[in-house]
Amino acid sequence: MTTVRELVERHAANQGESTFLIAPDVGRELSFGELRSAVDHVGERLDAMGVAPGEKVAFLLNNGYWTMQLFLGVMASGRVIVPLNAVAGKTQLAHVLGHSDAAVVLVSAEYRATLGELVRDVGRPITVVDVDDVEGPRWPAPAASGTVPVSPSAGDPALLLYTSGSTGLPKGAVLPHRAVCAGGDNVVLAHQLDRDDRALCVLPVYHINGAIVTVMAPLASGSSVVMPTRFSVSAFWSLVADHRCTWASIVPTIIKYLLDRADKEPYDFGSDERLSAFRFARSASAPLAAATLEEWERVFKVPMIETIGLTETAATIASNPLPPRPHKVGSVGLEWGNELRVVDDDGKDCPPNVAGELVVRGDNVLDHYYKNEEATRGAFVDGWFTCTFRAASRS
Repeated sequence: MTTVRELVERHAANQGESTFLIAPDVGRELSFGELRSAVDHVGERLDAMGVAPGEKVAFLLNNGYWTMQLFLGVMASGRVIVPLNAVAGKTQLAHVLGHSDAAVVLVSAEYRATLGELVRDVGRPITVVDVDDVEGPRWPAPAASGTVPVSPSAGDPALLLYTSGSTGLPKGAVLPHRAVCAGGDNVVLAHQLDRDDRALCVLPVYHINGAIVTVMAPLASGSSVVMPTRFSVSAFWSLVADHRCTWASIVPTIIKYLLDRADKEPYDFGSDERLSAFRFARSASAPLAAATLEEWERVFKVPMIETIGLTETAATIASNPLPPRPHKVGSVGLEWGNELRVVDDDGKDCPPNVAGELVVRGDNVLDHYYKNEEATRGAFVDGWFTCTFRAASRS
């Protein structure tokens, strides 16, 4: 087991000049060596502000150059990052901000007015740090006495990410460094990622898919990631072509958008050299219709890999294998880096092709729900985390 800081330091030492981040909207890149300097700077500024180790630091930001540095820097410094969903309603945002006990919020100009309304209703002091799209964070003057730098351990909390709240107010999943790093490792294992890979990150980092699949997996594998500010259907394939991306993690809605405008693209899919590096796309976060998967592969001539994961499991718990291994359309695939079972109401394993509840065990699973002992107790049975959906074992 490892930590976010250890991953950053390892790659900075072994391949410091290699590119980790490409931020096309601002025309900037970040090497692994520069990433180490960036996360160190974030830690130093939080130390100077008197933000204690283990305290919560939230952000209300779109993806991009500074968001990546802050996301990783907060965790690497021993604090807990709390991503705020920029498109959530004010009720959910207010709940997350209040419930999380965040001491600091990093915010872009786009969301500054919204945050101001939320902070007024929280009822506790919150330090707001504005993040300029070009110049980065405008850190406040140092406090009279700062904190002493610490290096987090694998069991220390790193990420507090709230669920979608589909059944009421969202619950806060506390993911320690071991889970955040294991989540990245599981993606690397499932998709056979190595240093030559380059992800296209079009899903927001305030979602578990963006945070773990297309940030932590490239960090774990020592590869690189292209991170535009937000998804653009018209820019997707040009980003793949311009930056020689090898894979992307997307969702069924985005897949449909890309298919709807496929005939407007200036590429000959399947034979265009500009797209030759792109070896697969993966679908997650919602079921993908079999007809849509088949249309994707027919139109774009590249495999679509179905996967499944949860916020509480640091993303991926199962994935179909890459070609040439066969995959089953409509199936979530095989377990990678964790253990999966399908159990009946008595907790016994279901026979093949019989539907039951999916349970998971592994280093990628959350420690607990923040300030919610009842939900935590109900989620675990004999060390197995109970997922919120049913499945059937493959024969």
